[in-house]
Amino acid sequence: MAVKALLLGSIMLAFSIPQMGQAETQSALALPDGPVMLKVKGDIARTNISTGTGDNGEEAHFDREMLQSLPQHAFETGTPWTEGTSHYSGPLMRTLLEHLGAEGESVHVLALNGYEADIPLRDFYDYDVILTLERDQKAIPIREYGPLWVLYPFDQNEELLSEKIRFRAVWQVMQINVH
Repeated sequence: MAVKALLLGSIMLAFSIPQMGQAETQSALALPDGPVMLKVKGDIARTNISTGTGDNGEEAHFDREMLQSLPQHAFETGTPWTEGTSHYSGPLMRTLLEHLGAEGESVHVLALNGYEADIPLRDFYDYDVILTLERDQKAIPIREYGPLWVLYPFDQNEELLSEKIRFRAVWQVMQINVH
C-alpha cells in the first residue's frame, strides 16, 4: 500500500492508495513467531511459506500461539490408549481446514513417530474431531501422545470405537496434506 501526503496550508493529510495484489496479502497467514508445530500443505488457499517443492510449493506453518488463536473446542472423553476420562481442547479440524481454505476429499496425516493415516474430510463434519493441543488444561508432551493429536470424541458415539476410526486418531501430528 502506498502512502501519500498532501500539504494544505498548515495541515498535512495522509492517505493510502491500495496496490494491486493487496487482497492476496491480506489472505496470507502470518508467519510463526515460535517453533513450528504443524505444517499443512496440498490443496489449501492460505499459506505463509513458499518451499519451492512439492505440490504447489506453498505451505501453512503454525506455531502453538497460531493454533491457540483459532476458536477452541473442548470435550471430555476416554480413549483406547489412556486411562480414565480427560478434558481435551484444541481447534476443530474443520475449523483449521476452513481457515486455510482447504479443498479436497481427505487429509493425509503424518506423525513424528512415522505413523501415517488418511482421514476423509467428512469425518470432520460428522464428528467434532479436534486437533488436540491440551489434555486437562496442559500442553501434551510427546511421550503422552502430543504435542498435537487428531482426536475423536470417543465417548459421544459408540461407532467411534471401531478399529477404522481408531486408526485415524493420529497422535504426535507434525504434518497434514490436503488432497
